[in-house]
Amino acid sequence: MSCALACPLPFLAAISAAALAAVSFLPASARAHDVSAEMAEAANRFLRSLDVDQRKQVSSDFAVENRTSWHYFPSSMLQAQGGRRGLPIKEMAADQRALAHGLLNTALSHRGYLKAMTIIALEAILRDLEGGNARRDPEMYHVAVFGEPSAEGTWGWSFEGHHLSVNVTLVEGKRFSVTPSFFGSNPAIVKGGALEGLEALAAEQKLARQLVRSLTPEQTKLAVISDKAPRDIITGADRSVAESRFQPPQGIPFERLNAEQQETLLDLVRQFTTNYRTPVLDEIARRAPIVEGRGMHFAWAGSFEPGEGHYYRIQTPHYLFEYDNTQNDANHVHTVWRQFDGDFGQDLLRHHYETSPHHAK
Repeated sequence: MSCALACPLPFLAAISAAALAAVSFLPASARAHDVSAEMAEAANRFLRSLDVDQRKQVSSDFAVENRTSWHYFPSSMLQAQGGRRGLPIKEMAADQRALAHGLLNTALSHRGYLKAMTIIALEAILRDLEGGNARRDPEMYHVAVFGEPSAEGTWGWSFEGHHLSVNVTLVEGKRFSVTPSFFGSNPAIVKGGALEGLEALAAEQKLARQLVRSLTPEQTKLAVISDKAPRDIITGADRSVAESRFQPPQGIPFERLNAEQQETLLDLVRQFTTNYRTPVLDEIARRAPIVEGRGMHFAWAGSFEPGEGHYYRIQTPHYLFEYDNTQNDANHVHTVWRQFDGDFGQDLLRHHYETSPHHAK
């Protein structure tokens, strides 16, 4: 057995230690009170650590077209499309890696960061399972910065690689967008080695199956939209998702669930959103409520049984949450959180450009 399977924990520990070292440099007041200032400081410290050529790879204008070009495929599969945005961890020195993870930590919660690191660690396991497949590389995660990081400015950044895409947009240092937000897992459940039984996205699976199995026959007729699951999330890596594409909503309305089922569904939504820090989510929810039942629908496709392909989505007036587990004998999960007509801060930017005196000129 190779070290990737037998010794993944030191790999995770090294990354976590680097990230904690980066975060420890940030003042306590910034950590507690001002996420936008913390992000800007973390991004600028990372940028200052880069040489000229590296910075050219990382930094681009905020208006550049590829700011909204994202994907969850391995980087090697994107070469024909011009490659992934930003600089890979693989090409960074140790201090630069620490500062890159420090930036990631300014957006993610503890739960979200653990998920992200577990997803990255699965690349080493996949590499062994696929006979040393070189494209499975836990160091091929890219960091990109768009615009000039500032506590009061409009800019963005991303941390992205296979099965992980974190995209943060800040507008006037006050408003956040974190969609599209993609977390995937292959294998969904590790079948052998030191991490046998590890399930990176366990709650997203468990709660949904608990909900669908609790439905009455009448509720099931509303919730189940197909006896066969789609091969992947329906929205794929689309740059934007129009609400009209999912109208009228499919599935069972929130109001047709009992109180226990309603709470399970709301908890399921939280599994997608609480990957991010509470102050970020609070600001987003003030503009467009996230975890509330009004207008929410739950739809299921495929089998109810473990090990068989299945898909579900949760739709609200503002957001779409998708989960698909069909590939590799239903042991390969894709999840995504999208905002209708608002990914990459599109809705915020429209308002910004329409109301800002600078842009009005």
